[in-house]
Amino acid sequence: MLSNGSGPDFVDADDDAASASTAPDRPRKIIHVDMDAFYASVEQRDDPSLRGRPIAVGGSRERGVVAAASYEARKFGVRSAMASVTARRKCPELVFVKPRFEVYREVSMAIRAIFAEHTPLIEPLSLDEAYLDVTENLKGIETATQIAREIKTAISERLNLTASAGCAPNKMLAKLASDYRKPDGLFVITPRMAPEFVLTLPVGRFHGIGPATEAKMARLGIATGADLKGKSLAFLQEHFGKSGAYFHGIARGIDHRPVRPDRIRKSVGAENTFERDLAGIEEMREHLQPIVDKVWSRCAATGVRGRTVTLKVKFSDFEQITRSRSTAVDVGSRDDLEGIAADLLRQLFPMRLGVRLLGVTMSGLDNEREEPRQLSLAI
Repeated sequence: MLSNGSGPDFVDADDDAASASTAPDRPRKIIHVDMDAFYASVEQRDDPSLRGRPIAVGGSRERGVVAAASYEARKFGVRSAMASVTARRKCPELVFVKPRFEVYREVSMAIRAIFAEHTPLIEPLSLDEAYLDVTENLKGIETATQIAREIKTAISERLNLTASAGCAPNKMLAKLASDYRKPDGLFVITPRMAPEFVLTLPVGRFHGIGPATEAKMARLGIATGADLKGKSLAFLQEHFGKSGAYFHGIARGIDHRPVRPDRIRKSVGAENTFERDLAGIEEMREHLQPIVDKVWSRCAATGVRGRTVTLKVKFSDFEQITRSRSTAVDVGSRDDLEGIAADLLRQLFPMRLGVRLLGVTMSGLDNEREEPRQLSLAI
């Protein structure tokens, strides 16, 4: 999903959003498919009593977190990564459903099989979304739009679920397009449309720009795609380092990153920038809970485990530090992950300043230690 700055950002050490790639020889046809409220929709599909009701997939305990919300719940302001107590306050009739990650993985595999009928160039981003390069496709269909229609129809008829799709000449635009008419949407951004389309968008809508980067851009007077386009390449590289070239390109609708079917995730993480600075350790530990829940839910969904836990802390003056701990064996449970992260946090006290961001990342994943293998639609 496109970040709106309201919850934890997902951190991917293997993300190539900031890398500069060689331009393709000819225009590409890229599709981004994003399932609509995936976890919640699967639960409503499988349990008729939940249909039409506001539901949240996740824990209802005091320190639980919402992993996914149905569209009925979203009308009340319930969102993923929201604390369960907050979600309940916003929607008293909210029904909490325990996640069934094994089921979600099975459905994800079926979705992946539908994609594979059209192209082998599939780059999974999560259980519920992926990029497809259909420049050359297995059925010889001329347009990406028609392929996207066929994929959406197959998902609806075979799995009784809905998906939104975006078609564009690159990954960044395709992701923007898939979010444009949710749910059950299909939107196309043509090469001719691209330069104008991005100008009015808030920079937080662009892939690779999370809340922290968005806030930094705001301080530099950059709020929209037009503002970003108005900054020189030298300016962006000065303030954003190697990401500057990527930002310079996306402000013009340009993104040369290829669809990578062999991508192997090297870390799983989440972070959150807070509306106000945190001070005490108990307050920080409380805000660490939904971040840990997010990281572990991603690990549970994919089956990957890691041996290194890294805590990221950004202070009110924007100084950033990290602390890591590696274990002899994989971190085996959510409580173990929380315990390590909390202990790393405790060792930083007393702190000289308030904290504006906390993040937790698990790396040294078991998929790096095995022989390369084709991954399912995995986060």
